[in-house]
Amino acid sequence: MIEVHSLAFGFPGRTVGREVSFTLGAGEVMCVLGPNGGGKTTLFRTVLGLLQKHAGSITLESQDLETLSRAEIARRVGYVPQGHSAYFAYTVREFVLMGRTAHLGVFASPAKKDFLVASRALESLGIAHLADKPVTEISGGERQLALVARALAQEPKLLVLDEPTASLDFGNQVRVLERISALAGSGIAILFSSHDPDHAFLCARRALLLAEGRVLEIGAPRDVIRSDTLERLYGVTVQVLPLAGGGHTCLPALRA
Repeated sequence: MIEVHSLAFGFPGRTVGREVSFTLGAGEVMCVLGPNGGGKTTLFRTVLGLLQKHAGSITLESQDLETLSRAEIARRVGYVPQGHSAYFAYTVREFVLMGRTAHLGVFASPAKKDFLVASRALESLGIAHLADKPVTEISGGERQLALVARALAQEPKLLVLDEPTASLDFGNQVRVLERISALAGSGIAILFSSHDPDHAFLCARRALLLAEGRVLEIGAPRDVIRSDTLERLYGVTVQVLPLAGGGHTCLPALRA
């Protein structure tokens, strides 16, 4: 689905990260972990073609990303940004329906199929009851779920989510992680970032640990999410504890 090789990324005149390489196939989930300011969002925006790469290569479905138009990328990749402020009082249904834009002609209007796809996306995230409410009048957490629904309405082959659970309560975090797992099961490749290592244990096949713009480790969560790597990333002491059933959880040690 996507292959990133020796990528250097950042902003004009300033490189944020170097030598980042990974591949992600259909049905795979990879979680990117790293501290604030560590380069996760900049990496994602470069992978999406929103920022110019400084070096290396990005290949999407065997095609160089730089040869694809914005419309072609939008038909293949859905993106949920880290935060979103609503400025216009679109209804939630209208907001999610915007995800169908990449599949419509320049002057085309949404058809019955487009409305059905948007409705299914709303229902899958448990927010169908918000469909007729303005996005300016729902909570930040509900708006985040609407953003995920809008990306799902694109029917993407690759879904990139930048901290999709950041503003959600515990229940909605679980619902988004469940949806990520379900989408991967349907063959969609998922790339998401989180500040909670437990999220990688819950639904990711691989974790990429990004420290100061470089890959600290990449591999199965149980192999790379360890006390030493978490201390390197976040500067705190953490225990990684096994759970019944083969899972793991991370428990920080608070200083007195």
